Amino acid sequence: MKKRIKYRINPDTLLLERVERSILSWIGRTGLFLLIGVGVGIGFFFLFLWLFPSPEEARLRQQNRTINQRMQVMERRTRQLQLVVNDLSDRDRNFYRVLLGAEPIPSAELTGEQHRAEYYDSIAEMTNSRLYARLNQSLDQLEAQVYQQSASYDDLVRATKDQSRRMECIPAIQPVMNKDLKRMASGYGWRVDPVYHVRRFHAGMDFTAPTGTEVMATGDGTVSFVGWKQGYGNTVMVNHGFGYETLYAHLSKQLCKVGQKVKRGDVIAEVGSTGKSTGPHLHYEVHVQGQHQDPSNYYFYDLSPEQYDQMLRLCQNAGDMLD
Repeated sequence: MKKRIKYRINPDTLLLERVERSILSWIGRTGLFLLIGVGVGIGFFFLFLWLFPSPEEARLRQQNRTINQRMQVMERRTRQLQLVVNDLSDRDRNFYRVLLGAEPIPSAELTGEQHRAEYYDSIAEMTNSRLYARLNQSLDQLEAQVYQQSASYDDLVRATKDQSRRMECIPAIQPVMNKDLKRMASGYGWRVDPVYHVRRFHAGMDFTAPTGTEVMATGDGTVSFVGWKQGYGNTVMVNHGFGYETLYAHLSKQLCKVGQKVKRGDVIAEVGSTGKSTGPHLHYEVHVQGQHQDPSNYYFYDLSPEQYDQMLRLCQNAGDMLD
């Protein structure tokens, strides 16, 4: 192949002159082209690696994306747990400790600040995978404990409300006005039957009172029976809930109906002498879970400690019953 000859115009003579290239010029131009080529090649190489990563790089990138996604999930769970913890803290501070008159828990104990330094030192030396596993396990345990404690607090709130309602419903006063205890006739226990003159168990208490004396419900509840019962005569029964039920017998009048809601102290009947009775009086019973109880244990709302002690002594009377 014939070698190409290059010419250039001499600016001084304005004549066309042959260009003679030296070896150094040729080496310089060749080196420049080589540098440009190498630079372009390296650029294309890194561009290729960026666009088309190796299998190992692709695996690591996918692993990083997965870890980031899981960390975001853990962050959301942590925020949710923080809301629950704040709620528990408010309950503890504003309800339970006020109710019990206890001192508030120091904030350092609530936040666990005294344990953080040691914990962070222990996890600083862990690898990413071990750290993630450790944090995830700790978060699971914390989540279970927090929600368990929250459920326990909810149970306490419900129990407190139920207890308040229970105290309104439990039979807690005498069924007739008897502050001086002069109407106490016969107590709970073995007594002499006034008709058959044999000893039998008296499952309630008798209160002497004139016919027409008001009979009161001894606790909040719902009237469950109004009618005649063999031996009891005209009878009213009140279901107080929580396993409590009261019975009022030998009535002259029943002033309520089945299903009626009553409050403690509401007049529901009048004293009489119906059924197996030897004189005007009220026979009163307290049932708990279907079992007869001593009514003398349920007068703590309208008797002072001295009156209550006197009433217990009167209840030991083993005389004749009136029914």
